[in-house]
Amino acid sequence: MRFGFVGSFGTPQQNVALARECEAHGWDGFFSWDGMSMGDWGGDALTAWDPFSVLAGAAAVTERITLGAMVFAVPRHRAWELAQRALTVDHLSGGRLVLPAGVGVLDDRGFTSVPGQVTALKERAQALDETLEWLRTSWSGEEFEADGAQVRTGPFRFAAPPVHGGIPVWPVGVWDAANPPLKNLERTLRWDGIVVQVRGATPEEAEAGPEAVRELTGWIAERRGPDAGPFDVVASGLLSPDRGEAREQARAFADAGATWFIDSWWDPEAATPERLLERVRQGPPRL
Repeated sequence: MRFGFVGSFGTPQQNVALARECEAHGWDGFFSWDGMSMGDWGGDALTAWDPFSVLAGAAAVTERITLGAMVFAVPRHRAWELAQRALTVDHLSGGRLVLPAGVGVLDDRGFTSVPGQVTALKERAQALDETLEWLRTSWSGEEFEADGAQVRTGPFRFAAPPVHGGIPVWPVGVWDAANPPLKNLERTLRWDGIVVQVRGATPEEAEAGPEAVRELTGWIAERRGPDAGPFDVVASGLLSPDRGEAREQARAFADAGATWFIDSWWDPEAATPERLLERVRQGPPRL
């Protein structure tokens, strides 16, 4: 299992420095986040920087670690602009970008304060699917058009493909053993991985525990079959400050089938830039 860290708070400079420290102290990934004017959530500490700008800076000071955001609010972005930004960071990083992708949240005023922006869940889900397909088509290097319900464009062509031919996409998948949201989960099977969540109103409430991950990985294995290629299962949460307890936490997720664990601090009182830096320098658990 690999370990990532979210730069949840701090200035752009502090986040870029945090990414460099992640690489120096054995982490496998650094993740920004994608929100815009988030209302009262997080207070003044939660300043919404452009994730692709932060990741471009992180790409310039690292050589090894995976880069992404937890998670990109794809329907808020225009498909062609998202494709250009992702392609740029992909090339700056030598092909280390991943795209965790979700429908976004309505605390984000980039949805609710913009006339004409999609806000209904069904429309955001359509926009997510159509935008991701637009990105995938753009990686072919061929000219194409789109005529979807939410994403419609005339001719486009991106002459440079991603470094590795494509960029891994990890859609959010919400697990509910009693009532699995099949459209949501089946979306993830069309891509390269899943960011696992459960139903919850806050980032912390939506974090899946090991048992939910175990149930979900069983469901995925049944549907993908024994000959399917690699598929990332991405869990997140707050690792214990005690190294032994953190190791046991991580082992439980690894045993459940997770391939990534993203250490995620969302409490603005606890997650000061100084404490985030201190935590990163402790390094990830050793299994």
